[in-house]
Amino acid sequence: MTLPTKTQIRLAPKVVLHDHLDGGLRPTTIVELAREVGHTLPAEGAEALGRWFAESADSGSLERYLETFEHTVAVMQTRAGLVRVAREFVEDLVADGVVYAEVRYAPEQHVAQGLSLDEVVAAVQEGLEAGVAAAERPIVVRQLLTAMRHRARSMEIAQLAVEWRDRGVAGFDIAGAEAGYPPTRHLDAFEYLQRENSHFTIHAGEAFGLPSIWEAIQWCGADRLGHGVRIIDDIEVADDGSVKLGRLAAYVRDTRIPLEMCPSSNVQTGAATSIAEHPIGLLTKLRFRVTVNTDNRLMSRTTMTDEMAALVEAFGYGWEDLRWFTVNAMKSAFLPFDERLALIDEVIKPAYAELIAG
Repeated sequence: MTLPTKTQIRLAPKVVLHDHLDGGLRPTTIVELAREVGHTLPAEGAEALGRWFAESADSGSLERYLETFEHTVAVMQTRAGLVRVAREFVEDLVADGVVYAEVRYAPEQHVAQGLSLDEVVAAVQEGLEAGVAAAERPIVVRQLLTAMRHRARSMEIAQLAVEWRDRGVAGFDIAGAEAGYPPTRHLDAFEYLQRENSHFTIHAGEAFGLPSIWEAIQWCGADRLGHGVRIIDDIEVADDGSVKLGRLAAYVRDTRIPLEMCPSSNVQTGAATSIAEHPIGLLTKLRFRVTVNTDNRLMSRTTMTDEMAALVEAFGYGWEDLRWFTVNAMKSAFLPFDERLALIDEVIKPAYAELIAG
């Protein structure tokens, strides 16, 4: 079997559910915006800056990885800056063959220069719509509004997500360092979202283990798991290759809870030792609801094409596997059922059928 090449993968339709707006800026844009707002950067010039982000993020520590965001967030404090970053975000996804994307960011981190939370969401939406309107090929992009787990504004952000849900916001997310900041601290926000029939995902099972995943699902009611890579800790593989799932892993698989897996990022933060040893291999074999994502394209110097190509190289995946990941993601999107089905039947499956046929 001839494996898909990176050039071919770039042309295939892709779906990304876990992609941070403040983790996907172009280095050139950061340099220009920093100059405009008077922010001092840790490196001079776009090329050196891009290298600094990648090296700083490649430390094996989630905390150190998160520190890099100080510089991207610093240049995203004005309406014009947010509009530009959001527009370019869409342009870069289109160039990578993405047909559906959910872009997440924390509005509360972009109010330092006086913008209100509502104005932040409006600016991002304006940029996303401009990017979609100018796109050479169709793409659907929705916002996910993120609250920070070490702060106390989750209810406010949850209410903001509900207010904007018919104007471009698909759902809610909570992120930040997991250790010491369990999602149950924000239970009131999750209960509110459930009462409002609203969708939400929770960063869980990345830097912290099974308790993080268990709380996200069984206490908070998460629709999806951001990363969820540590679910592997509840799976035993015997010397003869037989597999036994623990109660939590079995529940996650049985109920088809989507795992927003980000291979390159997980290696950088120490959640996995390498792509080849990433739990995504076993979880895919066991047919969990696995999706492939970029997390932060700037910090990981990656794209959806790069992530899929890395999996092809590590596990020998073919077009059927890449289609499976893509359909999994589209099935799991926070988008109305009929719109998901249309993208699967009219865009994704026909394109992969051609690629499979050669």
